[in-house]
Amino acid sequence: MTFDQTRPTERPADRPSERPTDRPINLLTGLPAGLPIGAGWVETAATTDVIFPYDGTTVATAPLGTAAHAARAVDEAIAAAPAMAALPSHARRTALMAAHDTLRDQREEFERLLVLETGKPLVDCRVEVARTLLTLATAAEEVARLHGETVPLDLLPSGEGLIGFWTRRPIGIVVGITGFNYPLLLAAHKIAPAVAAGCPVIVKPAPATPLATLWLAHLLRDALPPAAVQVVTGGVEVGRTLVEDRRIGAVSFTGSAAAGHAIARAAAPTKVLLELGSNAALVVAADADLEAAADAVVRGGYYASGQACISVQRVLVEEPVAARFLPLLAERVKSVAVGDPRLPETRVAPLIDEAAAGRVLEWIAASGAGVIAGGHRDGRAIAPTVLSGVPDGAAAWDEEIFGPVVCVRQVPDLDAAFAAVNRSRYGLHAAVFTRSLATAFAAIERIEAGGVVVNDVPGFRADNMPYGGVKDSGAGREGPRFAIEELTVTRMAIIRP
Repeated sequence: MTFDQTRPTERPADRPSERPTDRPINLLTGLPAGLPIGAGWVETAATTDVIFPYDGTTVATAPLGTAAHAARAVDEAIAAAPAMAALPSHARRTALMAAHDTLRDQREEFERLLVLETGKPLVDCRVEVARTLLTLATAAEEVARLHGETVPLDLLPSGEGLIGFWTRRPIGIVVGITGFNYPLLLAAHKIAPAVAAGCPVIVKPAPATPLATLWLAHLLRDALPPAAVQVVTGGVEVGRTLVEDRRIGAVSFTGSAAAGHAIARAAAPTKVLLELGSNAALVVAADADLEAAADAVVRGGYYASGQACISVQRVLVEEPVAARFLPLLAERVKSVAVGDPRLPETRVAPLIDEAAAGRVLEWIAASGAGVIAGGHRDGRAIAPTVLSGVPDGAAAWDEEIFGPVVCVRQVPDLDAAFAAVNRSRYGLHAAVFTRSLATAFAAIERIEAGGVVVNDVPGFRADNMPYGGVKDSGAGREGPRFAIEELTVTRMAIIRP
């Protein structure tokens, strides 16, 4: 659902030279059979095929869990909770760093697995693995910062002579439910903070993309108490069994707003953390560097084939520069490479399945907009698309399109731009391009979103920062430090010597 501080055209400094991406992948065959439940792996009666979206071939056969598996996982987590809560800080940190180191050593294998499982371009899968490594390392570091404070109880006369302090304790069992688009990273943002906080965690991955999540759990399980990290695949009945169990301490969900709202209702009164959809806007002020803004729209609008909740979807351009900006954008869109996601140069590939592609094309056709670029299929993929003049009320403008589509609208001034941004029911990230410090701070002050980015894409996310939205974009914050706070509770100690 997210982007990264590493731009798709950049490569991490420690990356080896390009290598072929079609050799056999050991990660497809090396997992134990079944699901990681309890102290071992439980075989399932049913399986499901994981499909490569680019050509429809079967990548692997994955275990398919049931409600009974989910219920057993909760029972096992309840039994494991005391040992997990008592696990020393050094052991939790060591387990996270061991997983980090193994993933780092096998990063190319994981990158190739993600390409086949998600159909996402290789460049984006490389970013996903790099970000997962950062998430694991940051969570390990945060273990050392998990502490409380003293409290001056003698602010009241009755408190004279008392000693007071608070500590943070694990909230209990954590259920993490993740989306299909960044399966390894999203699982890491559920698992790593839970482990750091001392909580057993059960993850339900998206049905289409379970493999990377199963592998991440496998990397962690040997270094932790039995049942500290479990994975249950499956459909709605599995998720319902997990979230409706009143023994759960917290549910952390990443996905659509509609699904998040349903989970919040089903889980009540359990604490629920929601990282939901978005409709990310980028405002181009009249004083902006138009070349940089056009570059950013292309970079931020089409990464992960547009299947990211903070990819650029709406662009609001001040009227004085709109006539100059659109040609700059249209010219750059021509250079976006469409095709096989296994190739390093590809930026847009087929969406996760045919239903997703059909919906995006329907929204384009129903938008009533002018098509500046794209708007059609390019093989199995949707060509990078720019729409102009999409009205309020059209799904392509109002809702999260989750495809390679950018909508551009001319606005008379910044007041109108900020008002248009805020009319959305979503509020995850937004961006503004300007040379004015006053405009930058006005955007930060007035735009209703969890994050406002100045002179870069709204899809910028460093995994150690607080990340989350307002309105229908969710509640709570991710990022290891902030997620650990969400997954712990304060316990006050009051002592009369």
